Amino acid sequence: MRRPSFQSAEARRKALGDFLRAQRERLTPAEAGLATGGPTPSNGGAARRRRTPGLRREEVAQLGGVSATWYSWIEQGREVSASAPALARLAEALRLTPAERAYLFDLAGKRDPETDEPGAAPEPPVDLQTVVDMIGCPAYAMDRLGTARAWNKQAAHLFVGWLDRKSGKHERNLLRYVFLEPAARKLIHDWEERASRVLAEFRADAGAHLTDEAVKAMIEELRAKSALFAQLWDAQEVLGREGGERTFDHPDDGFLRYRQIGFTLAARPDLKLVMLVPEA
Repeated sequence: MRRPSFQSAEARRKALGDFLRAQRERLTPAEAGLATGGPTPSNGGAARRRRTPGLRREEVAQLGGVSATWYSWIEQGREVSASAPALARLAEALRLTPAERAYLFDLAGKRDPETDEPGAAPEPPVDLQTVVDMIGCPAYAMDRLGTARAWNKQAAHLFVGWLDRKSGKHERNLLRYVFLEPAARKLIHDWEERASRVLAEFRADAGAHLTDEAVKAMIEELRAKSALFAQLWDAQEVLGREGGERTFDHPDDGFLRYRQIGFTLAARPDLKLVMLVPEA
């Protein structure tokens, strides 16, 4: 589902109301777990004939644990406050899909507490590892913390001290590897310059998650353990993941040159897929 873009708060509120109304009207009482006819506060719990398809506003409000008046005002596009927890309850009540739920929070201009729960790291798609394994060059996928969630054997061979270990104190996190592991300084050509870019790219990706407890904890840890990290973090540099040339001094294969290509996964925008294509 395409993410919304609106020029005014009024247009955004109207779009939010229209979306909620459409979702309410498409959901049957049976799908929502209500008896046919649906008890409502106005009829004392007695069933009454339905004049419109789907759920009534008061039923959605009841299922979502919100005021019927408040919910009606939201649908009408009025200027009322919609908290993230209230929106999450409405998403559950309306049985929204992950894409619909993300769209709802985008319309409301709120962050979804389910995806932004401190330390939350949803499992990557089951087929992601299969896809990464099919790529014929070093490839890996990282989450918003920069922790590798999937990688192929070529990536494990290339990244000595990061993806080649079965387990480790740094949990395959790229930032911890680059700034804290001696092996990274030996492997990555022009290590300090590359470390600066890795951090600037992380800041760009993590901008919406800097209040996440897991992100905050990692930043404080790296500031305490790496003077270079602290210096670069305070410099406030931000860079997009534009790819480009990557060079390495591999202990077995010698000097290696790659062209880095990055992708954001449509179904999981919090995951980044990185491919390193060999260059002659």
